[in-house]
Amino acid sequence: MNIKEVAKLAKVSTATVSRTINGSDKVTPETAERVRSAIEALKFYPNTNARALGSGRSSLYGLIISDITNPFFPELVKSFEDIAVQYGQEVLIANTNYDPHRMEVCVTRMLQRKVDGVAIMTSEMADHLIDEFNIRSIPMAFLDTATPQKGISNILVDYAAGIDAAVEHLTNLGHKAISFISGPISLTSARIRKSAFIHSLKRNGIRLEPHFIEEGNHRTDGGHDAMLRLLDQKARPTAVLASNDMTAIGAMGAIFERGLNIPNDISIIGFDDIELSAFTQPALTTVRLSRQEIAKLAFRALYNTHKEHSVKGAEYTIQPTLVVRKSTGPKPTGKH
Repeated sequence: MNIKEVAKLAKVSTATVSRTINGSDKVTPETAERVRSAIEALKFYPNTNARALGSGRSSLYGLIISDITNPFFPELVKSFEDIAVQYGQEVLIANTNYDPHRMEVCVTRMLQRKVDGVAIMTSEMADHLIDEFNIRSIPMAFLDTATPQKGISNILVDYAAGIDAAVEHLTNLGHKAISFISGPISLTSARIRKSAFIHSLKRNGIRLEPHFIEEGNHRTDGGHDAMLRLLDQKARPTAVLASNDMTAIGAMGAIFERGLNIPNDISIIGFDDIELSAFTQPALTTVRLSRQEIAKLAFRALYNTHKEHSVKGAEYTIQPTLVVRKSTGPKPTGKH
């Protein structure tokens, strides 16, 4: 099967077929749909390597994530890929596992495949790796870790608003002994969430107990171990806010192991609202951070800048929202 047969079936020129395959905006939507239908009917598979060499574009976006085992990221990947398919783009996914060396490997893969842009949905990227993309005029979209500049966009998460909503919910239930399980403090995002929690306590007139802040690792085992340390304190918290849902789920396991009840003995709130959080026992109250919205904004940022890398990237803000379920309840009677 070749491009001439596709052109004949679609009743267009071979040049129009090529433009459609390459994602040219010079082809009307109706014509492009006719060409795509012909390609599908004839089972024609374009040579993407030749296409990239000929056009200078790969029609490939890179997507770098932190932890493929955390359901937050597969949900983000699915949303990003769904949008990419609509625009005729492919997605190259790389998982860093919070490892700087793996980040280097991920970036190398992106450069070798000549991606048209890269969405960096992870906590950290070294400056010299950012430079590698910049010198090749490859646009980037970051999640909450960059300042907009030429070719670089940032998706800013209003963590303070989300954590404020969680703390206000707990204080309205009478809680004052509120703990926080952070992510690894080496990560910028974890420090931002911890700082937002501390400031939220102050705004709500709650005294900060330093021993009520524990460090986790953004995974269930880290949440479990951090919760056990909190339960071993002489003064036990009546409520816990976790840095993400995986941490919260791990903490719930530790609470049950100690024979305690959620929320009668301890209330707990997560962050992210992964799909699983609605099906824990009890269902997890959490702060929703929309993966669909993040994916949409990241794709928009790359799509708008990869044709004109000299333009300054945009900054978008996402507002998290509190989702109240069954893991939070009134402060236990007799507790301070």
